[in-house]
Amino acid sequence: MVYSPAAGLPVTGTLRHVGFFYKTGDEYAHTVAGFLRAGLAAGDAVFAAVPPAKLSIIRDALGRDVAGVEFADMTQMGRNPARIIPRVRAFTDRHAGRRVRYVGEPIWASRTAAELREATRHEALINLAFAAADAQILCPYDTAELDPSVIADAGRTHPLLLSGGRHTPSPRYAVPFEIPSTCSLTLPAPPGDAMSHTYRTNLSEVRALVFKRAMDAGLTEARANDLVLAVSEVAANTLRHTESYGTLDIWHDADEIVCEMRDTGTITDPLAGRRVPLPDASGGHGLWLVHQVCDLVELRSDSSGTTVRMHMAIRPPVAGT
Repeated sequence: MVYSPAAGLPVTGTLRHVGFFYKTGDEYAHTVAGFLRAGLAAGDAVFAAVPPAKLSIIRDALGRDVAGVEFADMTQMGRNPARIIPRVRAFTDRHAGRRVRYVGEPIWASRTAAELREATRHEALINLAFAAADAQILCPYDTAELDPSVIADAGRTHPLLLSGGRHTPSPRYAVPFEIPSTCSLTLPAPPGDAMSHTYRTNLSEVRALVFKRAMDAGLTEARANDLVLAVSEVAANTLRHTESYGTLDIWHDADEIVCEMRDTGTITDPLAGRRVPLPDASGGHGLWLVHQVCDLVELRSDSSGTTVRMHMAIRPPVAGT
């Protein structure tokens, strides 16, 4: 699946998006701190979002320079990877007129398969979302811990690679704005015991069904209501933009409850839900809200229709996990 930046995103910036492959903590500390320190020396706006253990490594390596860097815990900011681009965009908007230097590590070994799919999709969409930006982005990948398939995808989503102290063009980055097949193909089928429901007009029945299933699965009432809100937004889009019925599948295990919705509509904007909607915008609020309240969202859309899969953890996410 290949997208162009035609929707208002001309490639006029100086984006430099680098996949950094590292094996040791010392290599990580030296390279990331050096990247951030060079940005501070050049007067750039500097931001780092990485898992908590890596935050400590970077802070220690920066020493007194740490005061000039904005930090975020990526396990919270990027638990749903679709929230990362808006957060980075907010940082660039606050520092309009300045070059931005950003370190983002959205992929780590304990990520689930679904999270890895969406984090890889995020890495590909960085190239589109910031195509016109004056920015340098460094994305670390732990080659000692991550599966080789994840490292291979990093080569497909980053135009440049940094390994062993050398920058090289990525030989796998053949087509700009390409989404790797690992995160663009049809999602795995729901389990056989998933409950299925079709809807066309009665959204109150959909909401009641999701709330009951969410509470039975063990969600708190507040998080169950969040899931109901997300499902209701997607169902409303079915009614608004299609002439056929929609399908809802629900299932859960000990860790999460999942709601998957399918209809015949098509979403053509690859950044849908990843831009803050303007208050007076006629559309775009629904998917934005879905991404904000769910722990993970997987969206696939083509000429055959659209699938939106929404995940909610049974236990609220804890920082650093």
